Amino acid sequence: MDPIGISALALSVLSSDVTKDEISTVAKKSTKTILIAFVVVLITGDLILRMFGIDEHSLKVMGGLVLLLMAISMVNGSSKKDKNKDHKENEELAIIPIGIPIAFGTGLFTTIIIFKHQAETALDLVSISLAFSLNALAFYLVLKNSIYIKKYLGLTGQSIVTKLMGLIVGAIAIQFIVSGLVSLTKMYL
Repeated sequence: MDPIGISALALSVLSSDVTKDEISTVAKKSTKTILIAFVVVLITGDLILRMFGIDEHSLKVMGGLVLLLMAISMVNGSSKKDKNKDHKENEELAIIPIGIPIAFGTGLFTTIIIFKHQAETALDLVSISLAFSLNALAFYLVLKNSIYIKKYLGLTGQSIVTKLMGLIVGAIAIQFIVSGLVSLTKMYL
């Protein structure tokens, strides 16, 4: 998890006139989302994948498609042009796409499952949980204080960062899709 990168992405998704209180609410909601997602994946991740017959590479492709759509919106500028986004809409963005799939995406889902498989004792699981909790705390603190970055950049700077981050997110999305498709192709051919 990359708290600084995620906060930059979050700023580009939220309305341009987001307030300190709104971003604080978004930070709390997003952090709760990723903590709940962590617990669910740690406890039932393998079961969910097996129950639906989903391979982690399929998750990677789907996560890549979601990110790609978001990246296209960021590059086109349509995600921030609407200055009339209200407080409620910013809060809704805290769960999807900021909490899931930006902060808690397929890579993190897969990593948690891999670490869970490598865990040999209960202490290993506690260590994984503690490490994730510390990352979630760092994510919360950075996202909550990202409003200062936004004020420093100004509207032009925000627009530039949004478009650049859109390109980066798009590249990450394409990498997810390609890597997932290559792995799936190898499995089925």
